[in-house]
Amino acid sequence: MRILFLGDVTGRSGREAVKEHLPLLKETLRPDVTIVNVDNAASGRGTTQATAKEILSYGADCLTGGDHIWDQREMVCGVENISNLVRPANLPEGTPGKGHWVGEFSGQKITVLHLGGTTFMTHHFDSPFDYANKFLDSHKIGKGSHIFVDFHAEATSEKMALAQCLDGRISGLVGSHTHVPTADAQIFTKGTAFQCDAGMCGDYDSVIGAKAQAPIHNFSRKVPRERMQPAEGEATLCGTFIETDDMTGLSKNIAPVRIGGRLAEEIPTF
Repeated sequence: MRILFLGDVTGRSGREAVKEHLPLLKETLRPDVTIVNVDNAASGRGTTQATAKEILSYGADCLTGGDHIWDQREMVCGVENISNLVRPANLPEGTPGKGHWVGEFSGQKITVLHLGGTTFMTHHFDSPFDYANKFLDSHKIGKGSHIFVDFHAEATSEKMALAQCLDGRISGLVGSHTHVPTADAQIFTKGTAFQCDAGMCGDYDSVIGAKAQAPIHNFSRKVPRERMQPAEGEATLCGTFIETDDMTGLSKNIAPVRIGGRLAEEIPTF
């Protein structure tokens, strides 16, 4: 199975990058499934039903959220209206929405599990380690079955630790949330693909997708806080591309994806 994951879509420029580049990537890479993180898609904070449906119309099969999933109030109820939008699974029982999604493509099944981190995060998620271990008791990779995890977390060490913990039990784990693409795409010893963060789909002439003035002011002056606004320049689409073995569900290849905007282009060739 060929899995394309796009990192946090940030603001209008990020959505425009997905609109412009995703059709070409799908033609070039031929992914079986395309997963897109939309945690900052609506004005840089969360998503709305309209922006989620917009990104689905560009060719996404599954959308993931993150710690901003409830920033747009309509999504407290609206998350239930989009069947292929998932919020972090490690939230209390009874939380609106669902934490995983299952799709079938060309006779292959993929489960997308979305988890939130606990280190340096203001949102109080339950332990992603406990949740993942319990989840994998009843969800297995193998012939015709694949599991991809979007781990929305701040600390690189927490992302690496969870991926190592799950090595051999999932097809791949890619981090989101920090908006910075990391250079550590690899396949672990037991066959799980990993990248600490896919990066964002947004304007990199910014501070992690925000116009620079407000973050500079907030870091240097401390008070009062200025409201951050998404940068509006040409965006770089950033993501990760994984190829798995249909017989085992484990990974054979992983590579970063970058196209457009300011960052150097990188398109996988496998």
